[in-house]
Amino acid sequence: MTTIGILGAGRVGSSLARKLASAGHDVTVGCRTPDERAAAHAAGPRPVIAFADQRTAAATADIVVHATPGDTALERLRAFRAELAGKILVDVSNATHEAPDRMPGDLVHPGSSLAERLQEALPTTHVVKTLNTMLFTVMTAPDTLSTPPTAYLSGNDEAAKEAVAGLLADLGWHRTWIEDLGDITTARATEALVLLVPHILRRHGFTPFAVSLAR
Repeated sequence: MTTIGILGAGRVGSSLARKLASAGHDVTVGCRTPDERAAAHAAGPRPVIAFADQRTAAATADIVVHATPGDTALERLRAFRAELAGKILVDVSNATHEAPDRMPGDLVHPGSSLAERLQEALPTTHVVKTLNTMLFTVMTAPDTLSTPPTAYLSGNDEAAKEAVAGLLADLGWHRTWIEDLGDITTARATEALVLLVPHILRRHGFTPFAVSLAR
């Protein structure tokens, strides 16, 4: 069992929290209104999940998952530098400007990536980028796609990436579906793939998909 803090209680964070808690991990979701979230969660038969403010969720976890909007993430997570020191930070977000139709638009960090900027801002934290190349429903149910999807890994620390690969297995990802791209600079490639997403969504709606590697 791993103690996991998930920053963000939206669709992505909530989905990851439920699946990881069901797999036996000790999960705390960091959000703005923890008391309200806890009351709503307790109303149904769901896996045990704790709720706290984001700083507490980061401070009390061994592994922290970042699932808040990527365009404002750098400033937000920089404030948790002390709480994230020595820990693994799993970044599943994409940093884009919003297009007029509220779809993902241009990249916030062209020529770089959010993951790289986070690693620079948090030098004592092991940042690992993954799960940002698919609709959020696929993150926790990869076997629902007719074609095996790919979860890419980018990060400087091999042990951290191996720990994250273990979490991916708990989310339903087979080892053969996980592609380690290398160090954190490779995240700029997978983050750029978000530019495909608005075109896919405009044509097909929110049908589950992943941008995968075919061999």
